[in-house]
Amino acid sequence: MAEQIDQKTLGDLKRVALLLADAARPETLRYFRQALETDNKDAAAFDPVTEADCAAERAMRDVLARERPDDAIFGEEYGIKSGTTGLTWVLDPIDGTRGYISGTPTWGVLIAVGDTTGPIIGVVDQPYIGERFFGAPFEAYVEGPQGRTPLKTREARSLSEAIVFTTFPEVNTPKDREAFERVSAKARLTRFGMDCYAYALVATGQVDLVIEAGLKAYDIQGPMAVIQAAGGIVTSWSGGSAKDGGQVIAAANAQIHAEALALLAPYADKPKG
Repeated sequence: MAEQIDQKTLGDLKRVALLLADAARPETLRYFRQALETDNKDAAAFDPVTEADCAAERAMRDVLARERPDDAIFGEEYGIKSGTTGLTWVLDPIDGTRGYISGTPTWGVLIAVGDTTGPIIGVVDQPYIGERFFGAPFEAYVEGPQGRTPLKTREARSLSEAIVFTTFPEVNTPKDREAFERVSAKARLTRFGMDCYAYALVATGQVDLVIEAGLKAYDIQGPMAVIQAAGGIVTSWSGGSAKDGGQVIAAANAQIHAEALALLAPYADKPKG
């Protein structure tokens, strides 16, 4: 749908995406590295949520109610609000809550807007460091302590020279872990635990691959739009759309994507439907 959106609408979506990031920043910083109560959303494991998550999403929803009231919203903490424009804002107020409550600055505010085909505009915002990664059609940049610079993913190289990230060593299921380890074993360097910041590093040209599983749409759509705008590729392990989450590979370029995908594809979940 990106090619069908007129420039005025596209400009307004960009404007509002940045307003959302501005609104979420103070709410996340208010609680960061402070005494903070944490609730668990998963009785069988640990899936933390804090008042910071909720406050940041409320702040963003307030902006949308004022600026884009007819668009739909899908947020991690407050679910789905229907709309009439065919556009949906996908919000993760704090991606990496485990990192947030641990005091590490690798969490981020994730914002995307798009249609049924996927995200058109994406933001990965790291309030504590003060870095904002932005991606839209024909535009990708990071703005932070060193000013604003264009985003461009890394040039092609073999997997044996690659840097690979994932958030958890266990990845998701034992099958998913086995698939990841096939790629990791061939890479030059593997790193863990960076949450959404790893995707931002793909967009900046610092690393080659992020491979994860068990994701939700709000985990990937913001980073997906940023990486794609910077010249990278984000798909499922079967090479299909990653817009709904699940098993995801984010790659700096087509060559490294193809090499890693060949190792992951035998472990890919069957498409639903």
